[in-house]
Amino acid sequence: MPVVPDRDDEVLVPVHGGVQLGGHVTVPAGAIGIVVFAHGSGSSRFSPRNRAVAEALHEARLGTLLFDLLTDGEAADRANVFDIELLARRLGVATDWLLAEPESRLPVGYFGASTGAGAALLAAAEPSHVDTVRAVVSRGGRPDMAAPRLSAVRAPTLLIVGGYDDVVIELNREAERLLRCERRLEIVPGATHLFEEPGTLEAAAALARDWFVRHFAARAPG
Repeated sequence: MPVVPDRDDEVLVPVHGGVQLGGHVTVPAGAIGIVVFAHGSGSSRFSPRNRAVAEALHEARLGTLLFDLLTDGEAADRANVFDIELLARRLGVATDWLLAEPESRLPVGYFGASTGAGAALLAAAEPSHVDTVRAVVSRGGRPDMAAPRLSAVRAPTLLIVGGYDDVVIELNREAERLLRCERRLEIVPGATHLFEEPGTLEAAAALARDWFVRHFAARAPG
């Protein structure tokens, strides 16, 4: 049965310098948490892969915030696309914005893809959010881009990598060794970097769903 959302809104997330970033908030009725998405390079809140994962989370009563980390003008500069410090700051500001919304009572998690995973982990390591972020999931991520700060992450972290994504598997194995929080590396057989093979994105979404449900459930209201 389709999930009927309690909230399903296009939003503008204000960040520093008067910049506003487009986003979409979906919160199912009876939500047990909300997941902020950090997309990878060359992507946006309209990423079909992230939207597919978000829909799987909604079915488990998990809310989502999909938003653009950069404006169109900023994204045209490739230096911004790989500026993990900038992306992490934007993610942190979006988290603060979300905490001022009606959903502020809900536990918050991060879902990062590709370079967005590096930004998510860097944001989760910030002292201002280290106790706010309750779980992190990386899909085909580059956690190595946050390597100097990985030991500061406290949120339980799930690293999901495709079985054919050899270089990224090694980068994630090294990140797993650097993390000091609860962590797990899951390799999805038959998947390449973008999880385009039949059934592989669904497998990754199920792993993410279960991770968030497990770590949100104990902190859900009521």
